[in-house]
Amino acid sequence: MGDCVFCEIVAGERAAHIVVDDELALAFLDSRPLFKGHTLLVPREHIETLPDLPVELVGPFFAHAQRLAAAMETGLAATGSFVAMNNKISQSVPHLHVHVVPRNRKDGLRGFFWPRTKYASDAEAAAYAARLRDALP
Repeated sequence: MGDCVFCEIVAGERAAHIVVDDELALAFLDSRPLFKGHTLLVPREHIETLPDLPVELVGPFFAHAQRLAAAMETGLAATGSFVAMNNKISQSVPHLHVHVVPRNRKDGLRGFFWPRTKYASDAEAAAYAARLRDALP
């Protein structure tokens, strides 16, 4: 799909810190995370919204989200996670993506105010991606 940043990541044309990589989906660290470890899960195929995802792929796709939510706790010592998706409205990239964000009490996330942060370096981001990969059930 032309001009889709997530399709470029899936194709290996744009760098990303990969957490999950299989025939159905790819998960990678958000370049502007809410909290370090914030991961985006996308289908490999260019699918724009949840209603466009074939019903037979819904379960397998969301199984990855479930695994990522568990990895937030075991790999990053988060107390829990926030799992979210936008469809069209507030969807910054028109390619289906699920945000899986590590959460802790009093972490500063309030309602829909989402302050963004940055990794100190590419090496720090790579270390977070590795911790999550290693913690996947």
